[in-house]
Amino acid sequence: MKDGAYVKAYLSACLMDGAERYVKNVRTKMEALAVDDLVLPVTINETEYENSYVCSPYTHYITYAKEELRMLRMLRMPMLEWILERVLKGLGWLLKTSRVNQIAILNNWLLSTNLYHDLSPEQILALTQFCTHEFPQHVIAFRSVSAKLHPAMYEGMRKAGYLMVPSRCIYLFHPDWPALGGWRVRNTLKRDQRMLENSGYRIVPHEELHEALVGRIIDLYNALYLDKYSHQNPQFTHDFIRLALKKRTLTLLGLEKDGQLDGILGYFERNGVMTTPLFGYDTTLPKEAGLYRMLSSLLVQEARKKELLLHQSAGVGAFKADRGAVGEVEHTAVYVRHLPLSRRIVWRVLSWILLRFGVPLIQKYQL
Repeated sequence: MKDGAYVKAYLSACLMDGAERYVKNVRTKMEALAVDDLVLPVTINETEYENSYVCSPYTHYITYAKEELRMLRMLRMPMLEWILERVLKGLGWLLKTSRVNQIAILNNWLLSTNLYHDLSPEQILALTQFCTHEFPQHVIAFRSVSAKLHPAMYEGMRKAGYLMVPSRCIYLFHPDWPALGGWRVRNTLKRDQRMLENSGYRIVPHEELHEALVGRIIDLYNALYLDKYSHQNPQFTHDFIRLALKKRTLTLLGLEKDGQLDGILGYFERNGVMTTPLFGYDTTLPKEAGLYRMLSSLLVQEARKKELLLHQSAGVGAFKADRGAVGEVEHTAVYVRHLPLSRRIVWRVLSWILLRFGVPLIQKYQL
């Protein structure tokens, strides 16, 4: 079984104890599906409109999007903000009416980014046939699907009848790409590395992070991802961090100075790709301290050391592009052919709106 230790440690815990014990703002029924040598978690929902976006399309496309409108306020675009507020209000009503949250999401690890082993066309068809039989009233979906990362799987899903609905703009970085990006990219990465080396911060390896730091790790993550960005992001619990420390479901690295942990990141890897669902720092420290830059540099160093492609998730696009990352539209692949026309058409409308307006807006302003 691929990723056997990871599946046993993380998925078994969620199945036995319930997902809410590890991600506080998730309400879902969680099961596991096996296809060949892969075991995939599947989350099954009915409504749960207050859920984190990792289980709720409504939260992802409506609640979270409403919060993102504050970016337009910062850009001083009141008319566009006014128009989008009304579009989201109408679209939200439409999505609820079509039972958008009645959904089964495959390979859903309750994290901001789901990584994949490539699924063959035969595996995709087998999973789809099984799920439409087991969940005949549910949308069948895969989150975090990228044409650049998994071209064959992406095409296999399209040919199987999945609709590719844009979900966000992500940034991908490979250790070899800065060599293609010119001296500016290489120089920026070197400056970030020098900043870390001269900062007085000590890199704390996973093995030195211990139980007494669990609360501090949670606080650092919450300060960035919840308080600064959105409470719709996964709200990890103390038990989630304890599981990561004990079973290495995430590899954790910290930045410490004068005995105080001021920065934290946690990554996992699969099929040559790594991503960081846990990332945070002390936001009360001056911006000049450069903690975000130093943590990002540390992550790049890990990708280089392991020779892995780094999935940098969404947000702060200009910062990531300056350091050699390449933008990519990520999708939620949805299968709705077994559902009534009224429920199918809403997903097509949503996809059209996002392709026509949402993605260009995000790409233009690198949100």
